[in-house]
This record gives sequence, structure tokens and C-alpha cells, in this order.
Amino acid sequence: MADQTERLDHTASADAERTRKFRQAAFVYLHVGILYEAAVVVLARQGLIPAGRGPLWLWLLLGALIVAAIFWGLWVRRSRWLARIVWALHALRLPALLEGAFFTEAARDIPSSFYLTALVVVLLNLWMLARAGWDL
Repeated sequence: MADQTERLDHTASADAERTRKFRQAAFVYLHVGILYEAAVVVLARQGLIPAGRGPLWLWLLLGALIVAAIFWGLWVRRSRWLARIVWALHALRLPALLEGAFFTEAARDIPSSFYLTALVVVLLNLWMLARAGWDL
């Protein structure tokens, strides 16, 4: 009887830990999404978004819907596969962020500090997604 109680306590504790990791990953992703949405607005105001890409409000709405869907998938569904897929997609951003942050020879209108900040934010997001997606 005591062994069964210990196993149930361990299972409940592991489930609570898993829930905590997914909730943290969801909120970090939500903040990354908010940061990206704000960056789009600022870049548009600075005239740095190429014309012909469609209305800005549509891209902001699509971005918000994607962020909301991923937040829901992490918070409610606690999907390991979603965390892993989002992790992989965000990892694809690293080369461009590294180039923008550290190799400033190329002429650009966006300061390297923008890329460096984004690099830190993406790495924190990758860490939280990895905890949710791969920790057992």
C-alpha cells in the first residue's frame, strides 16, 4: 500500500512539474510573440518593411493568431511535439540573428543591437521550449 501511495505521489509530482514547464514555455513564447508584433510595428513606422507584401494589419493579425494557437497548444494541450516543432523553427532563426548581431560589414538600416537582443530572446525561448519538449 505504501509503495502504491509513493508511486501516486511521484506521478502527481511529475505531472505538476510537466505542467509548470509547459506553462512557462507558453508564457515565454507569448512574450516573444508580443515582441515580434511590436518589432513589426516599429519597422513599419521606420519604413523598413518592403512595399507589396500586403496590408500590415493582416500580417499582424496572422501573427497574433499563430501566437495564440501556439500558446494554447503549450498551455492547454501540453504538446511535446508542438514544443519540439516550434523549437526547431525558432532555431532556424539563429544564423540570420548571428549575422545581424556580429557581422555588421553589410550596410543595413537596422542596428546590430536589434539582432543581438532578438538573439537573446530567441535563445531564452529555445531553452524553455526544450525543457517542455524534451525533459521527462
